[in-house]
Amino acid sequence: MYTTPYLMFKGECEEALNFYARVTGGTVLMMMKHRGSPAEAHTAPEWQDKIMHGRIKIGDAIIMASDAPPGRQYRERGGFCMSLQVENKSDAARMFAALSEGGNVTMPLDETFFADAFGMLTDRFGVPWMVACEKKM
Repeated sequence: MYTTPYLMFKGECEEALNFYARVTGGTVLMMMKHRGSPAEAHTAPEWQDKIMHGRIKIGDAIIMASDAPPGRQYRERGGFCMSLQVENKSDAARMFAALSEGGNVTMPLDETFFADAFGMLTDRFGVPWMVACEKKM
Protein backbone atom coordinates (compact mmCIF):
# COMPACT_ATOMS: atom_id res chain seq x y z
CA MET A 1 0.00 0.00 0.00
CA TYR A 2 1.15 3.55 -0.68
CA THR A 3 -0.29 7.02 -1.01
CA THR A 4 0.01 9.21 -4.07
CA PRO A 5 -0.73 12.92 -4.36
CA TYR A 6 -3.32 13.76 -7.02
CA LEU A 7 -3.14 17.34 -8.27
CA MET A 8 -6.05 19.06 -10.01
CA PHE A 9 -5.35 21.84 -12.51
CA LYS A 10 -7.52 24.43 -14.23
CA GLY A 11 -6.45 23.40 -17.72
CA GLU A 12 -2.65 23.48 -17.54
CA CYS A 13 -1.98 19.91 -16.36
CA GLU A 14 0.03 18.90 -19.44
CA GLU A 15 2.21 22.01 -19.15
CA ALA A 16 2.67 21.49 -15.40
CA LEU A 17 3.65 17.80 -15.60
CA ASN A 18 6.09 18.45 -18.45
CA PHE A 19 7.56 21.34 -16.43
CA TYR A 20 7.92 19.21 -13.28
CA ALA A 21 9.63 16.44 -15.29
CA ARG A 22 12.06 18.93 -16.83
CA VAL A 23 12.88 20.62 -13.48
CA THR A 24 13.32 17.41 -11.47
CA GLY A 25 14.65 15.00 -14.08
CA GLY A 26 11.41 13.04 -13.68
CA THR A 27 9.53 11.08 -16.30
CA VAL A 28 6.01 11.65 -17.58
CA LEU A 29 4.43 8.18 -17.57
CA MET A 30 0.96 9.01 -18.90
CA MET A 31 -1.01 11.89 -20.42
CA MET A 32 -4.50 10.63 -21.24
CA LYS A 33 -6.68 13.26 -22.91
CA HIS A 34 -10.47 13.29 -23.08
CA ARG A 35 -10.33 13.06 -26.89
CA GLY A 36 -10.29 9.41 -27.91
CA SER A 37 -11.48 8.18 -24.52
CA PRO A 38 -14.93 6.95 -23.42
CA ALA A 39 -15.37 10.41 -21.81
CA GLU A 40 -15.01 12.22 -25.15
CA ALA A 41 -18.76 12.27 -25.87
CA HIS A 42 -19.45 13.87 -22.49
CA THR A 43 -16.69 16.49 -22.62
CA ALA A 44 -17.02 20.04 -23.92
CA PRO A 45 -15.15 20.69 -27.19
CA GLU A 46 -12.72 23.13 -25.52
CA TRP A 47 -11.72 20.41 -22.98
CA GLN A 48 -11.15 17.54 -25.45
CA ASP A 49 -7.36 18.03 -25.37
CA LYS A 50 -7.14 18.62 -21.63
CA ILE A 51 -5.70 15.88 -19.43
CA MET A 52 -8.20 13.41 -18.03
CA HIS A 53 -5.49 11.52 -16.15
CA GLY A 54 -1.72 11.97 -15.97
CA ARG A 55 1.15 10.42 -14.05
CA ILE A 56 4.72 11.50 -13.48
CA LYS A 57 7.57 9.71 -11.71
CA ILE A 58 10.01 11.83 -9.72
CA GLY A 59 12.70 9.70 -8.10
CA ASP A 60 10.79 6.84 -6.47
CA ALA A 61 7.56 8.83 -6.14
CA ILE A 62 4.52 8.93 -8.40
CA ILE A 63 2.35 12.04 -8.71
CA MET A 64 -0.98 11.83 -10.49
CA ALA A 65 -2.87 14.78 -11.92
CA SER A 66 -5.66 15.94 -14.20
CA ASP A 67 -7.46 19.00 -15.48
CA ALA A 68 -10.72 19.61 -13.66
CA PRO A 69 -13.28 21.20 -15.98
CA PRO A 70 -14.89 24.42 -14.73
CA GLY A 71 -17.30 23.71 -11.88
CA ARG A 72 -15.78 20.29 -11.18
CA GLN A 73 -13.70 19.59 -8.07
CA TYR A 74 -11.08 22.32 -8.47
CA ARG A 75 -10.54 24.45 -5.39
CA GLU A 76 -7.70 26.73 -4.47
CA ARG A 77 -5.08 24.63 -2.74
CA GLY A 78 -4.45 24.73 0.98
CA GLY A 79 -3.39 22.51 3.84
CA PHE A 80 -0.63 20.64 1.99
CA CYS A 81 2.73 21.08 0.27
CA MET A 82 4.55 18.96 -2.25
CA SER A 83 7.89 18.20 -0.59
CA LEU A 84 10.92 17.80 -2.85
CA GLN A 85 13.92 16.24 -1.05
CA VAL A 86 17.21 16.60 -2.93
CA GLU A 87 20.74 15.33 -2.36
CA ASN A 88 22.77 18.54 -2.61
CA LYS A 89 22.48 22.30 -2.22
CA SER A 90 23.15 23.05 -5.87
CA ASP A 91 20.22 20.83 -6.97
CA ALA A 92 18.05 22.46 -4.31
CA ALA A 93 18.97 25.94 -5.57
CA ARG A 94 18.40 25.02 -9.23
CA MET A 95 15.04 23.35 -8.63
CA PHE A 96 13.85 26.05 -6.22
CA ALA A 97 14.69 28.78 -8.74
CA ALA A 98 12.90 26.95 -11.57
CA LEU A 99 9.80 26.11 -9.51
CA SER A 100 9.52 29.65 -8.18
CA GLU A 101 9.75 31.32 -11.61
CA GLY A 102 6.40 33.02 -12.16
CA GLY A 103 5.23 31.87 -8.73
CA ASN A 104 5.47 33.19 -5.18
CA VAL A 105 8.32 32.51 -2.75
CA THR A 106 6.99 32.23 0.79
CA MET A 107 10.31 31.32 2.42
CA PRO A 108 13.56 31.95 0.50
CA LEU A 109 15.92 29.01 0.10
CA ASP A 110 18.50 29.17 2.89
CA GLU A 111 20.32 27.07 5.46
CA THR A 112 18.31 26.12 8.54
CA PHE A 113 19.03 24.18 11.71
CA PHE A 114 17.76 20.99 10.00
CA ALA A 115 18.74 21.52 6.35
CA ASP A 116 21.69 22.71 4.30
CA ALA A 117 19.02 24.32 2.11
CA PHE A 118 15.29 24.74 2.69
CA GLY A 119 12.68 26.98 1.08
CA MET A 120 8.97 27.22 0.36
CA LEU A 121 7.08 28.53 -2.65
CA THR A 122 3.90 28.30 -4.65
CA ASP A 123 4.63 27.66 -8.32
CA ARG A 124 2.98 29.39 -11.28
CA PHE A 125 0.33 26.64 -11.38
CA GLY A 126 -0.73 27.29 -7.77
CA VAL A 127 0.97 24.19 -6.32
CA PRO A 128 2.76 24.75 -2.99
CA TRP A 129 6.25 23.23 -2.66
CA MET A 130 8.93 22.77 -0.02
CA VAL A 131 12.43 22.14 -1.37
CA ALA A 132 14.94 20.67 1.06
CA CYS A 133 18.47 19.33 1.18
CA GLU A 134 18.59 17.92 4.71
CA LYS A 135 21.76 17.98 6.79
CA LYS A 136 23.67 14.72 6.84
CA MET A 137 23.68 13.31 10.37
